[in-house]
Amino acid sequence: MNQPNLQDVDWSTIPAPEDDGGADHLKGRAFPAVPLRSTDGNLMDLSALSGLVILFVYPMTGQPGVALPEDWDMIPGARGCTPQSCGFRDLAAELKEAGADHIFGLSTQDTDYQKEMAERLHMPFPILSDSELALQKALNLPMMRVHDMDLLKRMALILKDGEISKVFYPVFPPDRNAPDVLEWLKGR
Repeated sequence: MNQPNLQDVDWSTIPAPEDDGGADHLKGRAFPAVPLRSTDGNLMDLSALSGLVILFVYPMTGQPGVALPEDWDMIPGARGCTPQSCGFRDLAAELKEAGADHIFGLSTQDTDYQKEMAERLHMPFPILSDSELALQKALNLPMMRVHDMDLLKRMALILKDGEISKVFYPVFPPDRNAPDVLEWLKGR
């Protein structure tokens, strides 16, 4: 069963991901120097950025008219990449007011695929590609295999001067991720 609308999802019908401990090792780690291709045409090395960086991670975004993988909605943690991304888009100004210096999205999809989504959804920040799994390997980020695709599990990382200071994992429902990050920023 796939719900047809990418944005209007009944989360009560979607299985929630469980905390498998896959991100327990991340808090306090230095972010590795891994350049990632960006939808703005640059290579980004998040370890070199000073200040507060929000990096939200998602498995893959869908495209209108292109079918999602079979039974996508029944894979815990798969559904919700567009609502998660749009949440960060819609709260970008508030996140920056609350202290975020940079916001990025990240998936294993290639940059050309991501550019379509970034343009269609009017993302005000770059989306990064880890299509070669370099960052995934460097940080041992939690993954899921769907059909023949290696996908990152949904999370959000807060970096402070190149160190991971907060991890949101697992994330459910995905459309709550950006408001939860904003609440955390305001409360710190």
